[in-house]
Amino acid sequence: MVTINGEQKDCAGMTVSALLASMQLLPARTAVMIGGEILPKASYDRPLTDGDEVEIIGFVGGG
Repeated sequence: MVTINGEQKDCAGMTVSALLASMQLLPARTAVMIGGEILPKASYDRPLTDGDEVEIIGFVGGG
């Protein structure tokens, strides 16, 4: 199980890119932290593993 924004999800083995796609989030407008460290966008092909703690922050524009 992987913890995503405080919720347990069964997505171990899925890449960060695939996770974002399944959540309908655009990588260009998203920041991902794993284990308290920001994951560079070039590393979004990293597979998630059991026990990972992931925080996903989406950016929105407005004015």
